[in-house]
Amino acid sequence: MLAFAATDLSSPARPRPRSVTQPSRLPSGSALPPAAPDAQPTAVARTTIALEYASLRYPHHSPTGMYVTPSPESLFVWDVVFFVHQGYYSDSILKFRITFPPNYPERPPVVQFLTDVFHPLVSQQDGSFNLAPRFRPWRPKDHHVFDVLHWVKAAFKKHALDDVREGDCLNKEAFRLYHDTTSSFSALATQSSMLSQSASALFDKDHPSMAGKGAHSIQFRELKPEGLGALREMLGLRDWAEEKA
Repeated sequence: MLAFAATDLSSPARPRPRSVTQPSRLPSGSALPPAAPDAQPTAVARTTIALEYASLRYPHHSPTGMYVTPSPESLFVWDVVFFVHQGYYSDSILKFRITFPPNYPERPPVVQFLTDVFHPLVSQQDGSFNLAPRFRPWRPKDHHVFDVLHWVKAAFKKHALDDVREGDCLNKEAFRLYHDTTSSFSALATQSSMLSQSASALFDKDHPSMAGKGAHSIQFRELKPEGLGALREMLGLRDWAEEKA
């Protein structure tokens, strides 16, 4: 049994951003280049990001199976854990990061997976995720970060995988296997899922997939049997054996 600390969306945190590290590039197919590294976050960007985080408490804004928290260092960096419940990647526990540009919402955020995952839209080199298939182009007045979250979730479902174009794929091998040898693709997706659940991926900050990506704000810890019992009692949950009886 594992547990992690999730942020209460009804009371969003608004830490003062210290610095914003911009990725060196956007995934291929993105409509806009990254902002200048020395660009200063605007007041509009800060306000917009804070309001969009607060809006995640509204129905349908935050996808089920996703938990989001801003980084303690910067409001412009959000850490997310995504529990996949169905499809090729069923039971995956995926950590990813959303980094906002200093002039958001004029430019789209960047999504980067910290957990290794074999997916056509995810780069195997740095975990970059391509938003372009859903946001072509990015429209500041119409698109929001909750749309980004919903697209990330949808991208792991069959209907989205069927529609992905090869030109948008950051992992060409995953695209080829999905269309030519689905059984091989399924096996590698399942392997990704199993590795994402491993103790090293969940608990070890020095796991290879995290190299150079910084610590994730949502940390997992393993619960001992006695700790699990106390937690179930606090939440008013009965033991599985009792429920079956």
